[in-house]
Amino acid sequence: MTNKKKPKVYITRRLPDVVETRMRELFDAELNIEDAPRTQPELVAAVKTYDVLVPTVTDRIDAALIEQAGPQLKLIASFSNGVDHIDVDAAARRGITVTNTPNVLTEDTADMTMALILSVPRRLAEGAQLLTDRKGEWAGWSPTWMLGHRIWGKRLGIVGMGRIGTAVARRAKAFGLSIHYHNRHRVHPATEEALEATYWDSLDQMLARVDIVSVNCPSTPATYHLLSARRLALMQPSSYIVNTARGGIIDEAALIKSLREGKIAGAGLDVFEHEPAVNPKLVKLATEGKVVLLPHMGSATLEGRIDMGEKVVINIRTFFDGHRPPDRVLPGRV
Repeated sequence: MTNKKKPKVYITRRLPDVVETRMRELFDAELNIEDAPRTQPELVAAVKTYDVLVPTVTDRIDAALIEQAGPQLKLIASFSNGVDHIDVDAAARRGITVTNTPNVLTEDTADMTMALILSVPRRLAEGAQLLTDRKGEWAGWSPTWMLGHRIWGKRLGIVGMGRIGTAVARRAKAFGLSIHYHNRHRVHPATEEALEATYWDSLDQMLARVDIVSVNCPSTPATYHLLSARRLALMQPSSYIVNTARGGIIDEAALIKSLREGKIAGAGLDVFEHEPAVNPKLVKLATEGKVVLLPHMGSATLEGRIDMGEKVVINIRTFFDGHRPPDRVLPGRV
């Protein structure tokens, strides 16, 4: 890119310092120092002016916005793994390339998933709150106090055995869980053998037979409310559900009802159907020890965010060097 005009890049949120510094070195980059979410009018102004838009999952890049883009906008380089916030097909119709940042959040998200798998049955959040929010209530150890359930020997049902689901399975196997999974396609026999995993082509049948459900599939129109009221009703009253994927994959209202009626023992949620809003009924369930709630922090490690930023930089540089960016998202695949 030496001796070439630097592409104008509009970044919608604050990124790690090292990433922003690299962006300014290589591009004519507009940073978001305050980290306030960009408004829709600001995004409209950006797509009319800049060559590259770098959005995140909190930005809505829909067809209406894309239709207002000027002819100079050639690349939407999303700082995200998922692209359900972008109308990729609309971008393709305008000749705009879309990229994402896959394969760098797998281990971090799998770590958080495993943390929730441990936290919910073992009542970790309740125990921590007792010492910080309800000081003086702990009278000391007793044989029957704060009893949870062991996870060793339990069955884990993974919904979506992609990169993250497989990484979760590796961790869970080390904790003594038996691995069951439902996926659009069966994984490679070598992977299945290494994990001693049982494949279920019927999600309904798997849900009825596992002790813990981990949601790790992508968010697509086909997976919206995949865990519906009917499917949640198939789960055992002693079972738990963990979601670190996207909130809309579970029918949140049906989940709340199931938890309230004791038809599911508990849940660990890092994502919510109407983020950033969190249903007050879920918050109440959390105070009662029925759920563990986290603010969408499954991939929130400094290392992961820097890796994502490096991918964005590579995608932009590759594109403006006249080559196909390595993380291009093809229309019709989302």
